[in-house]
Amino acid sequence: MSTQGISAAPAAAAGAPAGELAIAQRIEQLQTLIAEVRGTAGGARPQATVAASSSAPTSFASALAAAGSPASAGEEGSGSAAQYEPLIQSAAARYGIDPAVLHGLIEQESGFNASAQSGAGAMGLTQLMPGTASTLGVRNPFDPAEAIEGGARYLAQMMGQFGGNVSDALAAYNAGPGAVSQYGGVPPYAETQSYVSKVLGYAEGYRQAHPQTTGAVLA
Repeated sequence: MSTQGISAAPAAAAGAPAGELAIAQRIEQLQTLIAEVRGTAGGARPQATVAASSSAPTSFASALAAAGSPASAGEEGSGSAAQYEPLIQSAAARYGIDPAVLHGLIEQESGFNASAQSGAGAMGLTQLMPGTASTLGVRNPFDPAEAIEGGARYLAQMMGQFGGNVSDALAAYNAGPGAVSQYGGVPPYAETQSYVSKVLGYAEGYRQAHPQTTGAVLA
């Protein structure tokens, strides 16, 4: 419903009879309501630029819709890899990353526990920090669909930033892109080196079990 043509109604109501004034006030209320609805539907979620395939959705909401699994804040607790497989496959396809790597990342980060939370504040399946989640447009990191979408998007960003090198991208996911840039590759942190090795190991195990669904990984 367009509000053009009624925008001048409140101003014109000054000095009008009581009936017309009531109508004008009602129109103003409707305009306010329409503006609020439009603001909510527009999703004032900050969007990050993703270095991924050109076919990637332009908004987080459209990506979730494409996944066929709208956000459901009530989903919590431990899950299984099979339970989240459709979300992993669709998110990996949208952002041009190997689903095996995304699978391995989730296995390492949370063990497929959607309610996982670290002492540092990382949350959900892909263990996004609050600031990163907000930048990626993730409103509820504990929602599996949002967590996987956000994690895939961020991994794709790191892949783009580090020339498609999976090891460097994973290291950046764990230790931050600044550390990878500083050391010109996986930084000499025992935790990060172990992280990269474990994720790639999980990815290889997944790849062997699902050879028809995965792509090549450049370690």
